[in-house]
Amino acid sequence: MTTETATLIDGKAIAADVRASIKSDVEARLAAGKRAPFLSVVLIGEDPGSASYVRGKHRAASEVGIKTDNLAFPETVSEEELLAVIDRLNRDPEIDGILVQLPLPSHIDDQKIISALSPAKDVDCFHPENVGRLMLGLPGLKPATPAGILELLKRSGIETSGKHAVIVGRSNIVGKPLANMLMQKGVDATVTVCHSRTANLAEITRQADILVAAIGKADFITADMVKPGAAVIDVGINRVEDASRERGYRLTGDVAFDEVSGIASYITPVPGGVGPMTIALMLKNTLIAARFQEQESG
Repeated sequence: MTTETATLIDGKAIAADVRASIKSDVEARLAAGKRAPFLSVVLIGEDPGSASYVRGKHRAASEVGIKTDNLAFPETVSEEELLAVIDRLNRDPEIDGILVQLPLPSHIDDQKIISALSPAKDVDCFHPENVGRLMLGLPGLKPATPAGILELLKRSGIETSGKHAVIVGRSNIVGKPLANMLMQKGVDATVTVCHSRTANLAEITRQADILVAAIGKADFITADMVKPGAAVIDVGINRVEDASRERGYRLTGDVAFDEVSGIASYITPVPGGVGPMTIALMLKNTLIAARFQEQESG
């Protein structure tokens, strides 16, 4: 086991570079007489975590010149009312991207709402058509968190071709689409997906050249689960009670950072790793969606 400290993958800095590129593209659109891309964000209820995340999305959009609006509804909004809103946004040619902030209240069927979105405006890439296009390797929108992870690997010079990537977590948002994207031609990793029922988990994670933790359990991945020299990507964001902090809690990932950074070659911090990339790639999707809209109207 090495005692060296892993190279920190600075998601904030890389996301800033991605946003700068998007801003440049938006400015070029405006110079060509085109309108700025427009993103409509739908927020249900008053969950502080969701509200904070949405505010971050609006700030980042404003920074790159993407226009936004925020459609806020009470927790009691009906499924029918929400579907009517989605239909209106789908039909509005001035709106390029639609983002419905999850999770939704229990009386609303998430999948029904997602499936009602126009696939061309679905900047989260959750619509079944977009998931299918991703699976087939067809061009189109890419899910923001997995796309952000690939961007982190690429810009950090971490080789994926022929490498063994192990993903801990099989969610529709991260685990499943990331596995598919890592297998695609041009990325060419060999992928193993682990989950709560995986036997001998540590034995498998120790085989990973690239280890992705997306299981939602604080400090779950420990040093004995990591191959020396592996690149470790921590997708988790967990609140852990901490009386020494003013807020009464601290944020931590799914990886026991202090001990794993002593054995990995690269590691993402939490916060400041994958999170900023998710928003940056969502903005990139909005720009791509604006181009789709032009093609349809042109």
